[in-house]
Amino acid sequence: MDISVLKVSSITKWIKKKQIIKDISFDIKRGEILGFLGPNGSGKSTTLRMIVGLSKPSSGDIKICGYSIEKEYVKAMSNVGCIIEGPDLYDYMSGYRNLEILGSMSKGVTKKDIDEAVELVGMENRIHDKVEIYSMGMKQRIGLAQALIHKPKLLVLDEPTNGLDPQGIHEFREIVKNLAKEKDISVLISSHLVSEVQLMCDRVSIINNGSVIKNASIDEVLSTGEVVWTLDDPKKAQSVLKNSFNIDSSIDLKDLIALVDVEMLSEINKTLVNSGLEIKYVENRKRTLEDLFLTLTDKHKIG
Repeated sequence: MDISVLKVSSITKWIKKKQIIKDISFDIKRGEILGFLGPNGSGKSTTLRMIVGLSKPSSGDIKICGYSIEKEYVKAMSNVGCIIEGPDLYDYMSGYRNLEILGSMSKGVTKKDIDEAVELVGMENRIHDKVEIYSMGMKQRIGLAQALIHKPKLLVLDEPTNGLDPQGIHEFREIVKNLAKEKDISVLISSHLVSEVQLMCDRVSIINNGSVIKNASIDEVLSTGEVVWTLDDPKKAQSVLKNSFNIDSSIDLKDLIALVDVEMLSEINKTLVNSGLEIKYVENRKRTLEDLFLTLTDKHKIG
């Protein structure tokens, strides 16, 4: 049976009698990139800190490669590389020396491991320059190399593209996608940049006010669109949608509006016509991840 590289099961977090994280669950398979998406203050960073062992859940369990963080902490953490709140580097040293120092703190890290990490992040030509002259994008690459030198199976990245220009964001995105595809590394990436999550990730977990309100694949999100029908009897059509497809809908004047998988649209239209309805107009409004994010977070406003 394929074990999830990361499995978060019903974790909660209480701080000073206030519940910050509310019974959240999600998992990541091998070689998969999961976007952990939410507005500022939603609980993203608190959750990531628990996953990398910087904070302890009040209840629930977190397993990494089958090892419980609570019961087998060292084994679990040996499979994790992370960048939380930006890379921590010595500016007066070279990028390579920074990696050597970190490597000396990790069991079994060799010069070959460091050189491979440098190559993976594309820093071979500048690795011996001092960090103080690095751009923000170069520092992020070194931070990523730090996370990779002990060959983790899970990468945890907290807002990794913060402060990067568009070129730097594109380069970082391609590096992460390549790591997942070529090296089979699983990646959990926290962000509030919806477009970046859509371009980089295989799946998304949307969190707001401490609760995960949606787990879905990016393909699933993009294959679902808002469809608008103009019909002679929208109330009857609404019943057909509910009874035949279990799809909820709303009515605006003579327009029927519903979120549906676009691959089902032809079958739905056929069923509506066969039910004696006259379809005067159909519009498929393709939905983006941003549309879903804004809809869900508006419904779950912080109260």
